[in-house]
Amino acid sequence: MLDETLKTQLAAYLERVTLPIDMVATLDDSNTAAEMRDLLQTIQNLRSDKITLQTHGTDARKPSFTLQRAGTTTSLRFAGLPLGHEFTSLVLALLWSGGHPPKVEPEVIEAIKALDGDFNFEVYMSLSCHNCPDVVQALSLMAILNPKVKTTVIEGGAFQDEVTAREIMAVPMVFLNGQVFGSGRMLVEEIVAKLDTGAASRDAAKLSAKDPYEVLIVGGGPAGAAAAVYAARKGIRTGVVAERFGGQTNDTMAIENYISVLETDGPKFAAALEAQVRHYAVEIMNLQRADKLIPATEPGGLVQIQLANGGVLKSRSVILSTGARWRNVNVPGEDQYRNKGVAYCPHCDGPLFKGKRVSVIGGGNSGVEAAIDLAGIVAHVTLVEFADQLKADAVLVTKLKSLNNVSIHTHAQTTEITGDGQKVNGLSYRDRATGEMHHVALEGVFVQIGLVPNTEWLKGTLELSKYGEIVVDAKGHTNLPGVFAAGDVTTVPYKQIVIAAGDGAKAALSAFDYLIRTPAPVVMPR
Repeated sequence: MLDETLKTQLAAYLERVTLPIDMVATLDDSNTAAEMRDLLQTIQNLRSDKITLQTHGTDARKPSFTLQRAGTTTSLRFAGLPLGHEFTSLVLALLWSGGHPPKVEPEVIEAIKALDGDFNFEVYMSLSCHNCPDVVQALSLMAILNPKVKTTVIEGGAFQDEVTAREIMAVPMVFLNGQVFGSGRMLVEEIVAKLDTGAASRDAAKLSAKDPYEVLIVGGGPAGAAAAVYAARKGIRTGVVAERFGGQTNDTMAIENYISVLETDGPKFAAALEAQVRHYAVEIMNLQRADKLIPATEPGGLVQIQLANGGVLKSRSVILSTGARWRNVNVPGEDQYRNKGVAYCPHCDGPLFKGKRVSVIGGGNSGVEAAIDLAGIVAHVTLVEFADQLKADAVLVTKLKSLNNVSIHTHAQTTEITGDGQKVNGLSYRDRATGEMHHVALEGVFVQIGLVPNTEWLKGTLELSKYGEIVVDAKGHTNLPGVFAAGDVTTVPYKQIVIAAGDGAKAALSAFDYLIRTPAPVVMPR
């Protein structure tokens, strides 16, 4: 089940287990159950003095197993094999159950322990989903820390009938007490905040009470992280407020063009960004969405950022690096069937469409790469591109055309995503050359048509281009004194990680230059 190298690494981790753990498996005659037994026996053999294994479980889901700190009433269950991206989740669950402390802020741990109620979570994941581990690990930790929280982690591929019955067409998908709780990547802080209704107001008060920064960065992607590092190294008070640290890189499967890093994946890259920023003692305020920018009222005065929860942060200079998000195709059916057949992440959701027919909208690199990936999983891929030819790199186009289960339609305008009221059943498009309408019967649609800048909250405040991008000069200045911008949210061409990082560094240097040349207003004593 595990090779010798992985066993050696696992054994080293399990040395950190200090409290006894009970594993109880519910097995059947399936191949998955045999693999589960092998995996659990390996774990037990590597730490037999602390970990016990029993195979007489009676859970309704087979195969499955529970992890429980001996002598407690915690409830954490894995249904199916937690391998692939979820193997780390299993290792962490073992460590946390065995008394090893999690790398979570103390106030978050206290908030989890203070939750009061009946919380029965079920989280569906796929082994190829790079967004799923965050959710799985968050809910696992909550179940380990609070006996009122019960968590079952379900591998969708092992329970296809259940996935079909609950009409799950995107992962991670979380149910709480039988009702949909949320989908997509969520951090433990987000989940706790949704359960603790008073958290937002407490956060707002805490944020508003903070002293002004010298540089406040809005956005935690590559541009924001680089800006934070460069600003902090100048020895000035620096803060980062971000909706999701790492930004789009969290949703990127493979990164192979960042100079000096031969290859990595998005979540690892995002974690490395955050680790470097924290190394410089930058104050990170994560899971906070900016709602309004209030310019300074006098030269050198304080710029204010109002947050969605009502909190207000102040700073002598601000760097906007809020990035961009996937562009919607904006046709009937897209919103109605989002997560019910309409998806945006082929790596996460592709396995849910195994053996089915899907479409990819978009013929750039993202769209063609998605079609190639999906072709190895699904029965058939129909790629629809608005232009008269595919815009992806030639090597990708050649690969796509070599696949016998892919159909390509260029000069095609998507007009509707159709469904039966519950889930997607097709896509309609118009041939732009002939005007003829076509309908393709299928079960899934993956939208891959580029990005839109996250600037809605800035309209009417500073200058934006006709595409909604923040207009900047060569040094990252906007049209507002003390306000700078960097990365995919700006008019700088070529939306690439390495370019965003360079722009973030440049904006930080510009902000520092502004600070040393613009004295802060003198505040007269009362």
